[in-house]
Amino acid sequence: MPARFALLAALPFILAGCAASQQDSPDRNARVPEVKVAGEARSCIPRSQVRQSQVRSDQIIDFEMRNGDVYRVTMPNRCPGLGFERAFSYETSIDQLCSADIIYVLTNIGGVPQRGAGCGLAPFVPVEYVKQGKSAS
Repeated sequence: MPARFALLAALPFILAGCAASQQDSPDRNARVPEVKVAGEARSCIPRSQVRQSQVRSDQIIDFEMRNGDVYRVTMPNRCPGLGFERAFSYETSIDQLCSADIIYVLTNIGGVPQRGAGCGLAPFVPVEYVKQGKSAS
């Protein structure tokens, strides 16, 4: 049953990986929106309040919450394949996703998601997206 629970918990992240992805390139930061820090980092966020996750690169994931808050995780090391696949899963027995948890890249092999590299998360930093197109006067 825990494996089923983990798969169901990961479903939004699996579906996010179905979106078209681009090849990894050295300049992956082109897809990473600029942000400003909006508060103190947290070690955990409530899993049930995550509306969606946005994989930005092999190191960066934005977690968008139901109340509109955004938490950015910048992992200490690259997570191989994450930026290309843009999908991951995790296992937890509580309603918290924490910086000590491990995520697993989901690779699509013949239409079947397979668990790939495991990578440690990092603290969840509250951020606000910086509006593009505004110039300083």
